[in-house]
Amino acid sequence: MQEDGYALVLDCGNGVFSKLRCHRDYVDVDAVLISHLHADHFLDLVPFSYALTYAPRQQPVPVAGWPGTADPARPALYAPSGATEMFRRIVGCWGEEDLIERAFEICEYSGGDELELGPVRIRFCEVPHYTRTFAVELSTAAGARLTYSADCRPNDQLVEFARGTDLLLIEATLPRPERTGLRGHLTPGEAGEHGRLAAAKRLVITHISDELDSDWAREQAAVAFAGTVEVAHEGAVYTV
Repeated sequence: MQEDGYALVLDCGNGVFSKLRCHRDYVDVDAVLISHLHADHFLDLVPFSYALTYAPRQQPVPVAGWPGTADPARPALYAPSGATEMFRRIVGCWGEEDLIERAFEICEYSGGDELELGPVRIRFCEVPHYTRTFAVELSTAAGARLTYSADCRPNDQLVEFARGTDLLLIEATLPRPERTGLRGHLTPGEAGEHGRLAAAKRLVITHISDELDSDWAREQAAVAFAGTVEVAHEGAVYTV
């Protein structure tokens, strides 16, 4: 997300860091915001942290053509309560448990918090998933709103939180409900229904396997949404 020169990465799962570098220099990222503590939403904080810690440009003395710096990049990292301890347990498996907190300035949030990050205002809404998870609203002073569902099963909280949003970026993970009956995700049809009930002005479905037919998913969501639906894809740009 970019607004007036401010850059925010919203979730940082596996593969994100290398793709980020195709679009923006990682030392110019102002903040990272994590919606919940599942690996596919935060695991690339590890290579991101290694880059911030060990890259030649980040060193205090001249290294390999870089002049050295007393002010290395250290982006803010906003994550749910308990994140610091979880990051320590995971990275500590190979002996460097404070890697992420040395690379980032960690700020843990809870559902009632509201953040002002540069020109962007952030609100949260807890949604039902397998672990504590937050939908995220990003809004600007001009009134533009983007709502990100994070991962969730069908729920009324997201509908109310996203009501009237300019763009609802919503998960549509499953071709059918979980066979166990325990719900953690939406189908494309359910994603479209949430968008319709929320009266979202624009709907983009995401968190979809590349093994799922994207045209089928779009059609299922569009029927329920009663409007045009886009399927998120790598390199897409959405302007709100």
